[in-house]
Amino acid sequence: MIARLRHRANRSTTEPASAAFDTNPGEVDPALPQAPSSSDVSDQVRRRRTSRVIVFGLIPVIAMGLAVAAGYLKWQQGALDDSGRASVESVRAATDAAVKMLSYRPDTADAALRGARDDLTGPFRDAYAALVNDVVVPGAKQKSISAVATVPAASSVASSPTHAVVLLFIDQSIVVGSDAPTASSSVVKVTLEKISGRWLVSAFDPV
Repeated sequence: MIARLRHRANRSTTEPASAAFDTNPGEVDPALPQAPSSSDVSDQVRRRRTSRVIVFGLIPVIAMGLAVAAGYLKWQQGALDDSGRASVESVRAATDAAVKMLSYRPDTADAALRGARDDLTGPFRDAYAALVNDVVVPGAKQKSISAVATVPAASSVASSPTHAVVLLFIDQSIVVGSDAPTASSSVVKVTLEKISGRWLVSAFDPV
């Protein structure tokens, strides 16, 4: 009996310690980490390269889109600024021209009304000059006619860098000889063209 126990003890000491736990040496423990295969590594590298290509490809597109948007906004703002500037300038030019055209005194009618022609252009300028020379100036001198025009209100109807339409509300007071002043009011649509940096009246139409 003692000899048999010794034999068993000797057998247990000669076997490796891992043999007591390794029930099936041919199987891999799923709990242990495994090294990635070469195909897995290749897939990961390919995905990274694809992501980089997409990112670097989108950056120029996004940058170009932002540049186009910024350019459009700048152009739009510039167009609005130009339109607003044209509106203000054309209203002021129409107002000044109307006051000059409709204001005069017997002793200065010739020079004043001819000077008003400098603010006009085209066929309207010629028609106004003919009216002044043939009717207004002779009548002012013969009948001692004076006229004073004011523009209490004005509004821009349309404007661009070279063309504008303005609506004027005009009050005019006329004195003939020693008579009492006669007041009148009218609404006039004034068309202007910008020529050589100046807004000139090309039409003067009562509404």
